[in-house]
Amino acid sequence: MYVAVKGGERAIENAHAWLAEERRGNGDVAELSLAQIREQLSLAVNRVMAEGSLYDPDLAALAIKQARGDLIEAIFLIRAYRTTLPRFGATKPVDTGAMDCDRRISATFKDAPGGQVLGPTFDYTHRLLDFKLAAEGGESLEAPKAAPRHQPTPHITEFLAGEDIIQREPESEAAPGDLTRQPMSFPAGRDIRLQSLTRGDEGFLLGLAYSTQRGYARNHAFVGELRIGTVAVEMEIPELGFAIEIGEVELTECETVNQFKGSKTEPPQFTRGYGLVFGQTERKAISMALVDRALRWRELGEDDLGAAAQDEEFVLSHSDNIQATGFLEHIKLPHYVDFQSELELVRKLRREAGADATREAAE
Repeated sequence: MYVAVKGGERAIENAHAWLAEERRGNGDVAELSLAQIREQLSLAVNRVMAEGSLYDPDLAALAIKQARGDLIEAIFLIRAYRTTLPRFGATKPVDTGAMDCDRRISATFKDAPGGQVLGPTFDYTHRLLDFKLAAEGGESLEAPKAAPRHQPTPHITEFLAGEDIIQREPESEAAPGDLTRQPMSFPAGRDIRLQSLTRGDEGFLLGLAYSTQRGYARNHAFVGELRIGTVAVEMEIPELGFAIEIGEVELTECETVNQFKGSKTEPPQFTRGYGLVFGQTERKAISMALVDRALRWRELGEDDLGAAAQDEEFVLSHSDNIQATGFLEHIKLPHYVDFQSELELVRKLRREAGADATREAAE
């Protein structure tokens, strides 16, 4: 740290005070409340919860406010806070088939069983600035909402499975690994890969997913289904002997349907990519599903095309924006001793090179 510099501690205290002043901004402007961030910047809140691995909209809003809108810094704050929380146990796997959907679309079937629900989306909006939003106290529009479903909505891929033309996912009784408690090792199982991807940086995964669509992996995908909604979270209570519902979470789930020409052990069929993320985070869920499918090349007996999205160690080791930020930003901290040693080395090499040139000229 810069504490080693004369007056460093005082300088750092002043930097903190200046940061607080910059965070607040013009004092004549009303201070932004956590409720405003939570309700009106909900997509930013959802990203912080997803990549911070902590489902708490209020804490995510606080982190965004404290970080001045820097979402990666906010994710860092949430991750750090998460490490202080006690762990009481594990919940049962959520049943996304019983999701109360606000949005549910399929790019594979026009008349999807259960119906298409467009929901709140930018997909059909014109990308034009709406200056009415700049008007103070503008009227709010009350959007018509579909009647609550409260009944299971079948997954589209279940109908393909009924025809036996999509690969069935193997069932396992083994408990999935926990990336937050165990260091990652390679090769990683799909459970660990999916955990890493759901915590990964959205922009990084978006770039990798885009690369798969441009030919840097064998990945011609259709969105079999994209759904957003709330699911119940249940937990087994040993004293009771059964599970009880302890709350609800909003999730985005994406299943892609991918072509697969078959291998020596598998017939031609469709395969899946899978993404599941906290909140309404559909770009991230789709990206996750595409990268998940690209990483499955080995287990499906496909060829290694040398694509970045197929390289498990590359993808999983670089998708975490907190690790990436720490490693990248540490180079702005003092490296005086390291630099001075390299400076002396370069000076020595230049002196030696100059002496050699002089000697050769004299000869």
